[in-house]
Formats: sequence, C-alpha cells, structure tokens
Amino acid sequence: MLIAEDLLLLLTDDNSGKLVVPAGEVDVALGGAMLIELTLLGRVDVAGAGESVRKGRLLVNDAGPTPDPLLDEALAQVAGKQGKKPADAVRPLGKGLRNRLYARLGDRGLLRAERGKVLGIFPSRQWPAQEAAHESSVRVLLAHALRVGATDDVRVAALVSLLHALKAVHKVVGPDTVGLPKKEMKANAKRVAEGDWGSEAVRKAIEAMNAAMVAVTAGAVAAGASGS
Repeated sequence: MLIAEDLLLLLTDDNSGKLVVPAGEVDVALGGAMLIELTLLGRVDVAGAGESVRKGRLLVNDAGPTPDPLLDEALAQVAGKQGKKPADAVRPLGKGLRNRLYARLGDRGLLRAERGKVLGIFPSRQWPAQEAAHESSVRVLLAHALRVGATDDVRVAALVSLLHALKAVHKVVGPDTVGLPKKEMKANAKRVAEGDWGSEAVRKAIEAMNAAMVAVTAGAVAAGASGS
C-alpha cells in the first residue's frame, strides 16, 4: 500500500464514504504523500551544495522503474521538474490522483463505490468501507504514535505528519481512542511531525505541501467571499 492510499482511506468516512476534510486539501496532501514516498525510496532528494542543480531544489537520484505504476508516473513528473522547488511538484502530483486511488482501493475490496447525486442533480460517487481490517491496523499504529509522541516507523510518521498538516488528526483518530485530551494529542502529533524521522527531502516535501494547502484554503475563502 502506498502512503497516499493509506492517507485516503483514513480521510474517507467509513460509513458515508465522504471525505472528512475539503477535497482540494486532500488532493494537495496526496501529492505530498507521493513525493514523500519517492524520497523514502531514495529516488528523489533535495540538492545540497555543489550538486548538479541549485541547493534546495529537486534532484532525481534514480529514475528507473519503481514497485508501483503510480509511483513510476509520479517519478516521471518529478524528473520533469528536476531543479525546481519541491513546492512546484506537490500540486501536480496530486492532480487527478484521488479518483485513481479510489478505483484501486475499490479493486482491492477495501472500499465500494456508491453513486448518488449532489443537490439531487449532479452525479457523485462515495466510497464507504467494504473491508476495514487494513485501515483498522493503520489506526492502531497511529494511535500508539500519538499516545507516546514518537514512532520508529517512518511510514506511520509520514501519515501523522500529513494528517497534522491537514489539521485532521482528531478527525481520523479520536482522543478517546488514544486516551489523551485533544490538545495533548495534537501536541504529540506535532512532536512526531517535527521529529528526526525523515530526510531533508521529506521535510521539504511537507513544507511544500503546507504552503500549497495554505494557497488552496486562501483560494477557497476568496471564492466564497466573491460569491457572497
């Protein structure tokens, strides 16, 4: 399972099949998840001094095939942006990814597609849980990390960091499940996100995702203001 797939499972309500945070923010986070995955695989890095691209810019270490076709596509996209800032890659990586991930999760029997209509007119699709065992096991790992404020599992740390950036930790893992007040649980999520678990490239990917998320949120607020 990709980190992006686990993230999408966590952000999709098991009963309604709807996202628990705005779709635009989810798409940015999924792009960030793909970039983080590539950095954890050692395929992508952030250049240091004296490398072939400017310091702090994207650098592809290995453009060969990955274990997953979606990662292959993501790597090709990043290769096309080599030398650019990580922020330039995050949103393109997330574009159109959500529906493709939903389809894969449906094919695996983890979710099921349900068709409906928005306002009784516009076709829509929800993805409630079909088999929740995998997602439940991920939630157990997340709850432990949030309880102690640390984890030695980089994939769990990545998920906590992504959820923290989305301000969605409490929407995915309830404080009662963790056994901590919401404020303390959020503080532990921040501690995990800022911990020494990832490379500089991972940190840049998360920073880029945060910046893109701010832009998406600001755009949504502006659009709402102009329409009122």
